[in-house]
Amino acid sequence: MKKPIAANAVSQPVAGADADRRGGDRYRTVWRIAKVTRDGDVGLWRVRNMSDRGMMLAADVPVAVGEKLEIALSDAVVVRGKVVWSEGGRLGVEFDREVDVADVLKQLAAEQRASGYRQPRLPVHTRAKVTTEEGTSDIELVDLSQSGAGFVHDGALEVGKEVDLALASGIHRKAIVRWARGTRGGLWLTQPLDRADLESIRRFQS
Repeated sequence: MKKPIAANAVSQPVAGADADRRGGDRYRTVWRIAKVTRDGDVGLWRVRNMSDRGMMLAADVPVAVGEKLEIALSDAVVVRGKVVWSEGGRLGVEFDREVDVADVLKQLAAEQRASGYRQPRLPVHTRAKVTTEEGTSDIELVDLSQSGAGFVHDGALEVGKEVDLALASGIHRKAIVRWARGTRGGLWLTQPLDRADLESIRRFQS
């Protein structure tokens, strides 16, 4: 039977070799982006470390202690928990149920090696403008990651086309049409979006 999660298991930031163990819990350094769903919002936050009983995340958006989070490390690996501390752009999450962190990391590594893997994306429904040599047109963005965007358009954007992308939030990026089928397509951003730009979906709601 698994022991209840101790309140101090994720009570302080974890860093350095001396923090590999705390209260008998082994922490693994994890540098990846997770899709975090909270009450009325979704964002991409950075995972700093993880154990069987909790994890530390980095995010600059305001987070309240006691807040419930759903954390998607991939489409198939999702954990849930509550915030037990938040300070200086970092926060600790205590899982609702323990996980086997070694198995989780193995599964994530296998998924990342598999063909068709893509970064976590934010589901959005917002208008954007793309400018090409032919002029400027409107598209609807349906998802966003640090390096890409899915969109719906009128079919005029061809694969390989270079565009200037202007988001409703005022962010501008150079991009290339990576794929297009019918009225759907995907952009590759030549300069990734900043992590902080994607911490809350509210920034892109129009």
